[in-house]
Amino acid sequence: MVNKKTLSEEDIKRQFITPAINKAGWEDDLFRMEYSFTDGRVIFDGYVHDRQARKRADYVLFDRNDYPLAIIEAKDNNKPIGGGMQQAIDYAEILDLKFAYSSNGDAFLEHDFLTGKEREIALDEFPAPNELRNRLNNVAKLTPTQQSIVNIPYYSDVYSHELRYYQRIAINRTIEAIAKGRQRILIVMATGTGKTYTAFQIIHRLHKSGKKKKILYLADRNILIDQTMNQDFKPFKKFMTKVQGGEIDSAFEVYMALYHQLVGKDGEPDPFLQVQPAFFDLIIVDECHRGSAKDDSAWRKVLEYFSSATQIGLTATPKTAEGANNLDYFNDNGDDKPIYTYSLLQGIKDGFLAPYRVTNCFINLDLQGFTPEEDELDLYKRPIEQRFYQQKDYGRNIAFLKRRLIVAHRITKMLYDIGRMTKTIVFCSDIEEAEAMRSLLVSMNADMCQEDSRYVMRITGDEIIGKKQLDNFIDVDQLYPTIVTTSELLATGVDCKTCGLIVLDKEIGSMTEFKQIIGRGTRLRTDKGKWHLEILDFRNATKKFKDPDFDGEPVPPKTKLKVYGPPPEPKDRVAEESPAKYIVDGQNVSIETEIVSVLGEDGKTMRTESVKSFTKKQICRRYKTLDEFIKDWSQAERKEAIVNELKELSVLINAVRIKNKALADADIFDIICHVAFDQPALTRRERAENVKKRNYFAKYEGKARQVLEALLEKYAENGIMEFEDVDVLDHSPFDTIGKPQKIVKLFGGVANFEKALRELESEIYKATA
Repeated sequence: MVNKKTLSEEDIKRQFITPAINKAGWEDDLFRMEYSFTDGRVIFDGYVHDRQARKRADYVLFDRNDYPLAIIEAKDNNKPIGGGMQQAIDYAEILDLKFAYSSNGDAFLEHDFLTGKEREIALDEFPAPNELRNRLNNVAKLTPTQQSIVNIPYYSDVYSHELRYYQRIAINRTIEAIAKGRQRILIVMATGTGKTYTAFQIIHRLHKSGKKKKILYLADRNILIDQTMNQDFKPFKKFMTKVQGGEIDSAFEVYMALYHQLVGKDGEPDPFLQVQPAFFDLIIVDECHRGSAKDDSAWRKVLEYFSSATQIGLTATPKTAEGANNLDYFNDNGDDKPIYTYSLLQGIKDGFLAPYRVTNCFINLDLQGFTPEEDELDLYKRPIEQRFYQQKDYGRNIAFLKRRLIVAHRITKMLYDIGRMTKTIVFCSDIEEAEAMRSLLVSMNADMCQEDSRYVMRITGDEIIGKKQLDNFIDVDQLYPTIVTTSELLATGVDCKTCGLIVLDKEIGSMTEFKQIIGRGTRLRTDKGKWHLEILDFRNATKKFKDPDFDGEPVPPKTKLKVYGPPPEPKDRVAEESPAKYIVDGQNVSIETEIVSVLGEDGKTMRTESVKSFTKKQICRRYKTLDEFIKDWSQAERKEAIVNELKELSVLINAVRIKNKALADADIFDIICHVAFDQPALTRRERAENVKKRNYFAKYEGKARQVLEALLEKYAENGIMEFEDVDVLDHSPFDTIGKPQKIVKLFGGVANFEKALRELESEIYKATA
């Protein structure tokens, strides 16, 4: 009989857990082992990047429609049956699963989220797929018809990609809610997390079920419609049409339209009136934060006319302001909550979105303000209105040439630092400022503009040539345009996956606008070298990162009390008109101070401390004393395990090495000891020479000694990670000695070879250990 206590966790899974669930009816295609559902948060310091560990479940169980039902966490038999339950519960809550199991190979412990109860069940009593599905259905109280809608599988073909966990949740919750009769639904998903693909899957399943036959997809920009039709909605091409010229052809089933194409102009009849109010069964409103839910919006007429249709709002930024509350409009459930929210910070923590680094530039003129001299004229000889001008006026009411120059110079310097071909969006106060900034950036980057005149371009609503280049800017394979200046046009809806620098030199009033602007750069494209987003902020707009509203739950507006008092003074109509913008040279303008900060490891605060200071703090959180660290290091079978453990605390050893030239050739061990515990650092070469001085190799001879000497040289050149690499014997110079099997035989077998490696590693660290 097998002694379970001697088996590894993998043995327990293979010999006991997998056979038990197979016997219960879970065929191999109904569960996935080592199921990764996040990508691992990206961490970076300077220009060193890495990922933390992915969240990975031992088992996730699915029904025949690829609907996840349960999770199992396994432990070895030296741990209790419920040893993995807390982790299973944590993962189940993230994945929106209602059944979590833990097992050590003796039995299963079940946690039922539907009842809140736990029970132990024997290995041969694990519930069958139909049992779990029926338990879910009994709580959901779905009729057979409703169940048939929920059971429609996701769209899948050779070109489609697997849904991410949060997309599944948004889709499944929406389908079930609509099957049960809900008519208004809001889905909140951060920019870059696949709202459109989520919408596609919702439409596919509802259309396939026959529940929704005529679908209208609304957006407010042509580029959004065209992107959607050519990419995520491509499988609908046989029965999909784009509404143009206000004509609604009843022969199709999926209609893609711009709001303004359905609303009449200048008193003309509304084009949507050509079909009956019940024509559409389902309306998807993309980017629904931009006006479609405003009470005074003409677009609202479209939604109200087709009020019998189920309406789904998609947004990254739910509005809750009075008169623009999409949270209220797209909610007929009375709970004032979106059906699902996946936030920017959660996307960063999961490793699906790019983290960001903020450089705040504080210009002395912005900090001090400006008051013109009496009778002072601007550069166009216009008398400047006598008043105190503040940062919020700059670029709108008054502009300073030297300030523009300072901003353009700092942008250029940033690009020299991060790479001059980094796709960049510069947000300016208005079109005039965007043009002025374009011209300055061209002059400062003439060498790049000589190679291609599109290196710097202005893309604004009034500029046809620039707008024609928008597709090229978005295209990840096109180098040009590289830098674009804008005021409003690129703030929302533009999917530029490789945008690596966002420059803020405009006042950003609302949290919605701020989120949308930041969203232009939150996508990851590591295959194109984009691991994080740089934000260069001249307006301190990024203080909004610290606002609880930035990534908190949207809160419905409170009803305001009416305040009665005297009527307001009548306003002077002349004073209301915007005066011409004054253009002033500006004196002694400079950047007074800069603050560089990155998103903290908690995913909320912005961290401004140095790499060394942060690294010391994090290492000392894990190891209280030098002796404790040395003990762990000495006992670790592979040193990579300690490096990975520190990575989970956002510590990047190579970033410390790059920041400190004195540590360039130091061992990882020495860097940790030096930074955290103020120990002198030896280089790898010094440690290798110490081994030789102790005449360690004297007990070996011939090719065995040659192998160990070569391994020590590998360590001296490249460090302990290469020394521990399982494939190290496949490479030079070992390939000239013989194949790995032959090399191992030189030591008398695998056990003796591994013993020799451990002894050599111990000798390497003997100097301080």
